[in-house]
Amino acid sequence: MTTETAHPDLRDFRPLAALLGWIFPGLGHIASGNIRRGFYAMAGVLTLFFTGVLVGGIDCIDRKEDFLWFCGQAGCGPITFATSAANDAFLKSGAAAPMIALPPAQANPSPEASAFKGLAHANEFGTFLVFLAGLMNICVVLDALVRAPRSDGVSSGRRAVDAAGGVA
Repeated sequence: MTTETAHPDLRDFRPLAALLGWIFPGLGHIASGNIRRGFYAMAGVLTLFFTGVLVGGIDCIDRKEDFLWFCGQAGCGPITFATSAANDAFLKSGAAAPMIALPPAQANPSPEASAFKGLAHANEFGTFLVFLAGLMNICVVLDALVRAPRSDGVSSGRRAVDAAGGVA
């Protein structure tokens, strides 16, 4: 009695497609010939990402203050790091709006925040949407890592049945 287990062959992995998919969502699929799947993934991830930034403001991506959220958001790739850098350069420096003094805290006796800082639930929803975009892109990157090139052809979604009634 033999049992076969499905072990992936290392030749089936496509690390370049995975890297391209992390650099820009959907690019790994497009580069490997799965054009339609790549554009669908790109549309889904970027819609979530930019909706989160529009809802929560640019400060919903903050590498220093919300590091745990940022770890998931980083799944979107360099656009997350660029947005966090823009948050640091414009909002946290006071270049975009005047800084407002906050009540003193034990860790920081004279804290300040930008007048444009997103507050309350809108910022939380934005942070969560960008986090979901990062997790979604991680799934897309993993799919690009193992998906066969040019495999998103038209399929009816039904399995073929042979003459004996078994699934082919």
